[in-house]
Amino acid sequence: MTLDYLIHSAYVVTMEGPGTGVINHGAVGIKDNKIAAVGESSVIRRQYSAHREIDASGKAVLPGFVDVHMHTGDTIFRGCAQDLPGKDWMFKGILPLLGQAGTEDIRRGSMVNIVEALKTGTTTFGDFYYPMTELVKNHIKLGTRAVVSSMINQLPPDTSQIDVTVPYPLDPSIGEKKLRDNIQLIEQYHESQNGRIQCRFGPHAPDMCTTEMLEEIKALGDKYGVNFFTHLSQSPKENNQVLMRSGMRPTDLLEKLGYLDDRLLVAHMTYATDEEVERVAKSGAAFAFCCNSLCIIDGELPKGQRFSACGGRVGFGTDQAPGNNCNIMLNEMKVASLLHKFKNEDPTVMPAWKVLRMATIEAAQALCLGDQVGSLKEGKLADLIVIDLSAPQLNPIMEAPVRNLIPNLVYAARGSEVESVMVDGRLVVEDHELKTADEREIIRQAAESAVRIQTELGKNTWANDLPLARWTQEGYY
Repeated sequence: MTLDYLIHSAYVVTMEGPGTGVINHGAVGIKDNKIAAVGESSVIRRQYSAHREIDASGKAVLPGFVDVHMHTGDTIFRGCAQDLPGKDWMFKGILPLLGQAGTEDIRRGSMVNIVEALKTGTTTFGDFYYPMTELVKNHIKLGTRAVVSSMINQLPPDTSQIDVTVPYPLDPSIGEKKLRDNIQLIEQYHESQNGRIQCRFGPHAPDMCTTEMLEEIKALGDKYGVNFFTHLSQSPKENNQVLMRSGMRPTDLLEKLGYLDDRLLVAHMTYATDEEVERVAKSGAAFAFCCNSLCIIDGELPKGQRFSACGGRVGFGTDQAPGNNCNIMLNEMKVASLLHKFKNEDPTVMPAWKVLRMATIEAAQALCLGDQVGSLKEGKLADLIVIDLSAPQLNPIMEAPVRNLIPNLVYAARGSEVESVMVDGRLVVEDHELKTADEREIIRQAAESAVRIQTELGKNTWANDLPLARWTQEGYY
């Protein structure tokens, strides 16, 4: 067999087996869109020829990172809702700003976000936003693998005046509009682009949809045979809202409606009880572990550690740029590890090998893609990254008796060391250059939208009363 690509003489981090499966002098062969060979470089090179051989000496080859939970459309407001009390972040931080952005602004911000993540090693994106019928085109254009859904809620356009002590003034007509977008997304894009694009239904959260809307979404998910994204117990106000409206806590409501099974991926559960976390984990549902974002927004850690201890599927998510500020999986791994070591007062918690698994094979399993991506194995799809190990922060390299490759990648790499990215057997980033679009034009367009939005915001007196606006006027930002 003549391969399309043969990447050789690398540290190959397969993520097979219970750990990381490192081959010190390894090679990976690609034919069409699949991995055709993995093994010792000397053996693979004797067995195969290739249309293109890539000498990866001094480099590491890994499966592409799998980010299970993102909101790429929020990126136009990166850094604009930071350092607020958690109770204010959504209704007095990000949502009032998003009301000033048009669909094209949101699309442009999403493009920047996808490029950022793609160039730092993310190949699979769990993207959850409205209108996803527009944003999915960015994933198609840039060549990513994506599991996408529209974010369905019934919140009114102006959220800044919502009184959280009484039931939200939910608007069924808004929910129906967003639900129609999700249906169109599934009908038009599910399993498209050679299977790179998969679609789900995405109720935003149990407090942001009526029980009737949640019932309708569940019935449609069953009809179309697709899975679900949602947030669950992400705030005290969510718990209180659902109690006021239904007499139940959010987990109980989802369980009653039939959501708790292996087709569901939930995010956060920061304000769930330990019993609720265990119940969701044992139901077969998966968990999106967004440590950076929740720490910045709430000063709290989501319940991923307990969810994993209960046997649940857990994968890292970077969430959104107005919370996390960046969508770089290497950053997510390091900070998640450090936060949990600190919280547990135990430096052995979340070791480097484990968090790398939660960004690759275990994240793929959380998205129900573990048989397709997340590790380097013959027959799996060719989603992989090449990391240049020549950067000072990754040196020196030792192989035995102690191998330091994995700790250095997790605790010292920054994302800029990612040299090349392959998705579905296609090089979408090569030698740090985006190959599927004009990166400078993407950034220019987003900057253009930012100027327009800030000009419009300047015309609204209420915008000057936003906390970050006041802090800007006072010279702190």
